[in-house]
Amino acid sequence: MNKPITLRRLGLCDYETIWREMQDFTASREKDTPDEIWLLEHPPVFTLGLNGKREHLLAPGDIPIVSCDRGGQVTYHGPGQSIAYLLLDLKRRGLGVKEMVRRMEQVVIDLLASYGIDSERRAGAPGIYVDDKKIAALGLRVRHGCSYHGLSLNVDMDLTPFSHINPCGYEGLETTQLRELRPDIELARVADELQRHLLKQFP
Repeated sequence: MNKPITLRRLGLCDYETIWREMQDFTASREKDTPDEIWLLEHPPVFTLGLNGKREHLLAPGDIPIVSCDRGGQVTYHGPGQSIAYLLLDLKRRGLGVKEMVRRMEQVVIDLLASYGIDSERRAGAPGIYVDDKKIAALGLRVRHGCSYHGLSLNVDMDLTPFSHINPCGYEGLETTQLRELRPDIELARVADELQRHLLKQFP
């Protein structure tokens, strides 16, 4: 039986600071350390995953660039984007990485469905798409059977910086957000819904 997950609502946080805290948390875990989910936003930042190629940074301007240890290529984080970092003991939960990714994607699919929005996965391209536009990105790191990093959902943000990169390494990939699909959306309510669906998939 898994212990209850500790949920932390952290607000607007510097990306690199939170990344280092995730690393420290994971490195210091013991076998009975409760899992945690961190819900937050970041100030504007481009992040490059382990396989990230700088050629996908087309015109970053003055937005900071951080090379980090998650999987995947380049993405953008900014205010108005709901982020969930999942610090889970996958071994203890009996979860493989593929199943974890599937459940993370299902979180977003179910959340969007609650707003009457149809969304889908793409084979070989983790994330969630609405009408061929990416609305959520995923990136993970697993060390000693424990995960960190997680998912980001575009809710009510300035999407312009996505046009300054090849999102997730895909040239010409368009992005969208909940605000464009449901103009009356509230960021705080979406964060609540995200929390609810995360706990459903990761009880």
